[in-house]
Amino acid sequence: MKKIIVTGGAGFIGSNFVHYVVNNHPELHVTVLDKLTYAGNKANLAGLPADRVELVVGDIADMELVDRLVKETDGVVHYAAESHNDNSLNNPFPFVQTNIIGTYALIEACRKYDVRYHHVSTDEVYGDLPLRADLPGYGEGPGEKFTADTPYNPSSPYSATKASSDLLVRAWVRSFGLKATLSNCSNNYGPYQHIEKFIPRQITNILSDIRPKLYGEGKNVRDWIHTNDHSSAVWTILTKGRIGETYLIGADGEETNKDVLELILELMGHSKDAYDHVTDRVGHDLRYAIDSTKLREELGWTPDFTNFEEGLADTIQWYTDHQDWWLAEKSAVEAKYAENNQ
Repeated sequence: MKKIIVTGGAGFIGSNFVHYVVNNHPELHVTVLDKLTYAGNKANLAGLPADRVELVVGDIADMELVDRLVKETDGVVHYAAESHNDNSLNNPFPFVQTNIIGTYALIEACRKYDVRYHHVSTDEVYGDLPLRADLPGYGEGPGEKFTADTPYNPSSPYSATKASSDLLVRAWVRSFGLKATLSNCSNNYGPYQHIEKFIPRQITNILSDIRPKLYGEGKNVRDWIHTNDHSSAVWTILTKGRIGETYLIGADGEETNKDVLELILELMGHSKDAYDHVTDRVGHDLRYAIDSTKLREELGWTPDFTNFEEGLADTIQWYTDHQDWWLAEKSAVEAKYAENNQ
């Protein structure tokens, strides 16, 4: 491949993938297709070479635009999505439009021009798992993990629309011979993540002298992966994965929300109990956990960030050093949470 399109490439995970490709594969030209909603930011692409990275501001649900762009490319990596659970509970329609209709537009164009397509999804399509027995306070035992064979059981409008898009891709592979692979990844952390999300919200609260908040008791478990490792995994699947296959991406980073928040506080020089509990989110999934054995054994991928504390410290440092990137939005984000006492 000489040219690829990265949808949502000005967002958090997508922009990190663009940086990864530019830094590691100098032969590639990248077209970023991004609507630049609140979660997209041109600054995420700052410093990248203009002769190798082109930003097209547009909607993936725009069939004519998508057709024109896909006709001239060799591959599509689809990151673009409405992805915030709280927002999907307040207004599901944008999630249906972007995650379902947008995916349809992309796979139709890729089918038409026989273009390689990779679909980036989430572990949230599987619903949740019982809390792990070997975490503090839960007894003993490792607990089950999600695999590519786990039945879909989405809990929110966000995860339901992502599940729908996954199923569309699988149907297009089977019915029309779409040259596609899929990946479902655990929770990402790292640079450029919007400050409405859990980890950057806590970091920027502390930097802004705002007391952090934790949903419920904080026992919910997430399986964390550094976004750079997600990028390398997607590239591995794009170049080595078997057409029609689904690969789960994870780095064995299970942590309770309570432990993550308390570790952030400690790393930033505060008492680990310097936060408040707020009412838990409706339908809050208990636990996500990824079994990435297939990806590791079949395609030879391994993560670089295997120490969560070190990766978290690097992330804290990035938000500390780049306050100009997030500070202007902080008041509006917190005001939106305050409306729901969050």
